[in-house]
Amino acid sequence: MVFAVGMTFIDMTIVSIAIPEIQKDLGLSETGVQWIVNGYLLALSATFALGGRIGDTLGKRRVVTLGVIIFAVASALCGATPSGSLAEPWIITFRVIQGIGAALMIPAALALVISAYPIEKRGQALGIFFGITGALTSVGPIAGGYLTQVDWRAIFWINIPIAVIALILIMISKPDDERTPSPIDYRGAVLITAGMALSVLGLQQASQWGWGSPKTIGSIIIGTLLIIAFARHELSASDPLIRVRIFSNKAFAADNAVLFLLMIVFIPLFFFASTYAQLALGQSSSDAGLYLLYFFIGFAVATQIGGRILDKVGPRPAIVAGGLIGAIGFYLWASELTDLSVNAQIPYIILAGFGVGLILSPANTDAINRAPASTYGEVTGITQTVRNYGSSVGLAILGTILITQNRLNIEENLGKLGLPKAQADQIASQLSSGAPPSGGGAQAAEIFKGIQTSYAQSTQTVFYIMTGVLVVLFIVALIFVPAGKVEEVAAEGTYDAPASAS
Repeated sequence: MVFAVGMTFIDMTIVSIAIPEIQKDLGLSETGVQWIVNGYLLALSATFALGGRIGDTLGKRRVVTLGVIIFAVASALCGATPSGSLAEPWIITFRVIQGIGAALMIPAALALVISAYPIEKRGQALGIFFGITGALTSVGPIAGGYLTQVDWRAIFWINIPIAVIALILIMISKPDDERTPSPIDYRGAVLITAGMALSVLGLQQASQWGWGSPKTIGSIIIGTLLIIAFARHELSASDPLIRVRIFSNKAFAADNAVLFLLMIVFIPLFFFASTYAQLALGQSSSDAGLYLLYFFIGFAVATQIGGRILDKVGPRPAIVAGGLIGAIGFYLWASELTDLSVNAQIPYIILAGFGVGLILSPANTDAINRAPASTYGEVTGITQTVRNYGSSVGLAILGTILITQNRLNIEENLGKLGLPKAQADQIASQLSSGAPPSGGGAQAAEIFKGIQTSYAQSTQTVFYIMTGVLVVLFIVALIFVPAGKVEEVAAEGTYDAPASAS
């Protein structure tokens, strides 16, 4: 299961590293490169609950195997993206299919891991699980950096041998394939897929359409209404895709709120940090991979600590401390971005990773432990849906802010060099399609420096917003995440305790 899920984790970071090179080679638009990342995340979030239910219905081992195969085939086709006008829709389409494969694979894989351990051991077990997959995630930036220097297409093809290893290990270990057949709520699946897709579409295309555009407003409003309709439908459905009433468990709801806020920051970070390293710092893709590795140093250590805290005293201390440490780390990291010095940023990158690592495993495991009367696949599907939708929303909003702010910064900084607004706009437009700015002469070096500064300032704005999100997470955790372990809370009769795995 580590190899199966680790493949999807690697893919999140390895693609972010290669984005500047992919954009340059294929001539993709500003929003196009974001859809390469967000199409995958959106497909994950929109189909995750369905994937969890399919795993329960058809058998987890069989669904994990199917998900691995779909993911590997889609990866190969992403690597085979043709050049020309077909490039952008091709690679985005197969990134979406990758996301669907992952949505089938991950809930079933996590459910198999969870069901293998009694409740008092799950924190440590999942801490190890997420620690290893987190370590594999850190391989993504390093491997991606070096592979991109050879050929960016190799970042997708590397998934194929990993998938083969995962399939061989599944055949050897023969995990549980018990089925619990039940009707699948296809109407609910359509509502949540359409609602999430439209809401994210409006948020991400706002930089191109404009925030006041009927298309932007309409997409966000209709998407939100469809999500509300989904919730209403689930309350009355005889076999709901998601048991919305689970959220009446206040601890479960609080954990999911924490996860949603955390993922607004966590996954988009890879995209913004890797493009900052290459565009603002002028690093190679391999050096950009090492830049992200500092984050994982803190993350991997804190994940283990967070799991142990959960098992001993419950999730609240780890989540509260993680929110505070993460916010401080991101704030200090952001304050150094415009100085363009990697050495000055390293301690704060590690600190930010440590804060995030303290939060993720305890919040996720506690949410699963607190869910009443539900199958593991379904509950895992709920938490992962919340996580991946948070990532999609975060990338859409922050990406739109980055694009808009970067245009303004380029106009301002190049205007200081005496360039007219029309010329500054032309340079911004060239950069948006991955092309180098035209022009030369004595001003060329100053223009290039102005572009680097502009992107650093734009990234700094995004990181300060991430800091604010983590401050909100800290407040939510402080107020709403209850103290104590699941067994202690359940013993008071406040919440239903999930049955321990046999």
